[in-house]
Amino acid sequence: MKKKILFASGSMELGGIERSLAALLSAFNYERYEADLQLYARSGELLSDVDERCRILPEIPACAALTKSVRELIRTGQAAAAAARLSAKASTVWRTRAAGRSDGAVFAALQANWEKSMRLIPRLEGRYDAAVSFMWPHHFVAEKVDAARKIAWVHTDYTVAEMDFARDEKVWRKYDRIAAVSTECADHFLKVYPRLEDKMCVIENLLDVSFIRRQALAGQAPEMKGEGGKILSVGRICYQKAFDVAAQSCKLLLSKRPDTRWFVIGYGPDEERLRQIVADFGLEGRFVLLGKKANPYPYMAACDVYAQPSRYEGKAVTVREAQILGKPVLITDFPTSAGQLKDGVDGIVCPFGAQNVADALDGLLNDETLRLKLSDNCLATDYSNREHLQTLYDFIEGRIR
Repeated sequence: MKKKILFASGSMELGGIERSLAALLSAFNYERYEADLQLYARSGELLSDVDERCRILPEIPACAALTKSVRELIRTGQAAAAAARLSAKASTVWRTRAAGRSDGAVFAALQANWEKSMRLIPRLEGRYDAAVSFMWPHHFVAEKVDAARKIAWVHTDYTVAEMDFARDEKVWRKYDRIAAVSTECADHFLKVYPRLEDKMCVIENLLDVSFIRRQALAGQAPEMKGEGGKILSVGRICYQKAFDVAAQSCKLLLSKRPDTRWFVIGYGPDEERLRQIVADFGLEGRFVLLGKKANPYPYMAACDVYAQPSRYEGKAVTVREAQILGKPVLITDFPTSAGQLKDGVDGIVCPFGAQNVADALDGLLNDETLRLKLSDNCLATDYSNREHLQTLYDFIEGRIR
């Protein structure tokens, strides 16, 4: 009899975590295991990328409510869910003020939303041999799933978070194992949760190399046609990704390379603010927001340099995707950057800051030899990480305690 495995995550909206989950489910061993996927919101452009052998479970209304605004909950008669959200918001006001413009308070808000809503969420029917909670917060699998073994994923740098770490640690402790997407990500997690060291392991993001390369040939990037250096960034438009700094870098770069264009694929809470920055700097037509793209790979293939100027990361999936397509990559020296690439081998790391990024991009765009070297090294490297699936299988089978 096949063992039953549950995967749980937020949704299949466009994002690096979601693409990594889709790749994991595509590579999963369905001859040996049955897999169910519980999405808290059964939505997103990447739903069609979920392997058809994986059964997507029905949406749980109380979980889906966590993705909706309080106004929408009131309008649709979900008074209890709205009350829970308002209570959560009230409990985190001071953390939001302390965090300022940073993303830190987002952690506190998500934590409070789940804590206040757990009493409304029913237990999942059935028992599983193993359950995988792929996206934080991890309350659902910890408290509402019956499984012989449980493992939770770490995708980001928790040292930047503003939340109640003691309460969060109690949730993590309900898992048998905690999987970080890189050694550096694990190290930063343990700076916040040092007592969880015995639970840590590393399972890097799986990537479907063939799929990415096929998709790069399956479309076009008409907005990127034309002469001049073309830079691309892909990511959620929020404080973490530092696209505000990217816009400043673009303005500085244009003083040296007036034919440069920087394209951004993504959406997020800071989109309107970023559009205003673009207008204030007079960057229309030079710093171009392309919005959502279900298939970003033709745009990656069309760029001269892929740039990720983030303030912090766990391990950016988009950087790996660009490397799979043989693109020269530039990232900033965020705390976990050492686990992202080998500086000078398959990418470039520069100090964070508008001038630093502009100077590094100018140097890279001017140095065709270096770009070709980085490209060749990327194309010669296997970034699929399929070997890391064995760690998950070892956990499921009890070979990792």
